[in-house]
Amino acid sequence: MLKFIGYLLAAVVAVVAVILLYALTRPDTFHVERTVSINAPADKIYPLIADFNSWPAWSPYEKLDASMTKTLSGAPNGVGAIYEWSGNSKVGAGRMEITEADPASKIVIKLDFKEPMEANNIGTFTLVPKGEATEVTWAIDGPNPYLNKVMDIVFDFDKIIGNDFQEGLETLKTVAEK
Repeated sequence: MLKFIGYLLAAVVAVVAVILLYALTRPDTFHVERTVSINAPADKIYPLIADFNSWPAWSPYEKLDASMTKTLSGAPNGVGAIYEWSGNSKVGAGRMEITEADPASKIVIKLDFKEPMEANNIGTFTLVPKGEATEVTWAIDGPNPYLNKVMDIVFDFDKIIGNDFQEGLETLKTVAEK
């Protein structure tokens, strides 16, 4: 019996070692994006993204904590608009600031998470006219530290974050097409 437990323990250690070594081969940065076609002009969609006051109407993260505290400061919209939040374990705490805003085509957001773990990422919304519709892409890019590489082997962050982005874009589509 002790010999079996020894083999089992060795197998577990080997599997963990393989996972940890595999994580070393993962990229040092990550990128997640989702796209939706919205039957509305870009100039109607742009204000819904560039003004943080509009986010409760479509952002999937606004629904995760009804008692989340939010503070808007800086510019009323566009470059310099700031959104800070603090909430339950589902939303954590952080800060967003619009750093680039090209009306009706692109919004870049510096995204700093403070909780549940610290992270500094860049969110980008691009709006590309396609006939009478607009193709809207929501993306996030950032560093991929070793712990995230290990966790991504178990939890598919592209799927998790991507599903949130897809939900948000579908709601944005509904709001913009009204």
